[in-house]
Amino acid sequence: MHRPANRPTTTGRPPSVPGRFVVALSGGVDSSVAALRLLESGHEVEAVFMKNWEEDDTAQYCSAAEDLADAQSVCDRLGIRLRAVNFAAEYWERVFERFLAEYEAGRTPNPDIWCNREIKFHEFHHYANDLGIERIATGHYARIATDRDGPRLLKGRDPHKDQSYFLYAIETEALERTAFPVGALHKTEVREIARRAGLATHAKKGSTGICFIGERPFRTFLSTYLAPAPGPIVTPEGHRIGEHMGLAFYTLGQRQGLGVGGQAGSSGEPWYVADKRPADNALVVVQGRRHSSLLSGALVAEEVNWIGPAPPPRRPLAATAKVRFRQSDQRCRISPLGPGRVLVRFDEPQWAVTPGQSVVFYRGEVCLGGGTITLRAAPGADLALDRGREA
Repeated sequence: MHRPANRPTTTGRPPSVPGRFVVALSGGVDSSVAALRLLESGHEVEAVFMKNWEEDDTAQYCSAAEDLADAQSVCDRLGIRLRAVNFAAEYWERVFERFLAEYEAGRTPNPDIWCNREIKFHEFHHYANDLGIERIATGHYARIATDRDGPRLLKGRDPHKDQSYFLYAIETEALERTAFPVGALHKTEVREIARRAGLATHAKKGSTGICFIGERPFRTFLSTYLAPAPGPIVTPEGHRIGEHMGLAFYTLGQRQGLGVGGQAGSSGEPWYVADKRPADNALVVVQGRRHSSLLSGALVAEEVNWIGPAPPPRRPLAATAKVRFRQSDQRCRISPLGPGRVLVRFDEPQWAVTPGQSVVFYRGEVCLGGGTITLRAAPGADLALDRGREA
């Protein structure tokens, strides 16, 4: 018997069957329009404002009070109830402590991904359950489709705003109960909808910086929690050309803030961070953006989360991947190495693959899942320690 193709049957637009939703209202335009579109689709809607950071909540950096006021203004306009909830303790324990530990270990973490998994799509879901509401919605630019294997995460329609990269780690159970009402829209459309509806957030600037903490001088912020650990800045040949303030304050591919601009070297090109060596506390720098030390042909990822069925254990999966948020899709082959662990080989060398960051897998518009990068290999090099376990 011919089995039909496993195609998604529904998209991530506001569900057509009326129900009850609680919307994560941040005080920005995207979540405001998410609430509006659910109301217009006939749903019963409440809103929740999450405050998750209290350590240095000042007018200079954190805008929680202003965001709460904007969220209340939107709810007043829409005629829906707004509740405020504080997840600061959960955020500190599940996101921020790991954030600091990763930096201390010499890696560059991605807290937005943990924040989505642990707070926005875990704690928030449990809070909605306590309210007796089964479904939640957010203003993320992504979509959800359903096929016979369950929910699928799809890219947002706006290629410049697609946020599926940051959502790969959320649990399937959470996806089943979530809606992304603006995922099929472009940002310009969202702002126009908000303007026509008279929402005060229609022209509000989007949030940036660390999830729930905001944008701030990063080194100054990090040095509040991590002690400086100075060490040598060296070339791959071992020549010392400067001193760094601590490996935690640098990331692979970084060009600015190295303090070695006066070291012209042989090529005269700018210096880039190519490696961090915790064993001898050395920061390795090279000249030129296309230096071979900045390129990787393969990587190993751990803590892999698959959205839907995992790929066959004995056959490499042809897919595309991103190793950073705004990167275009890169062709690759993914080979399982064991539970939650994969080897990814790219068709073309990738620039500044960074341990601690995420590699996220796609097939067309569908986000297959992703994991945390732990190892990288130069083009043509072999990750020998993993060959024996590769399927």
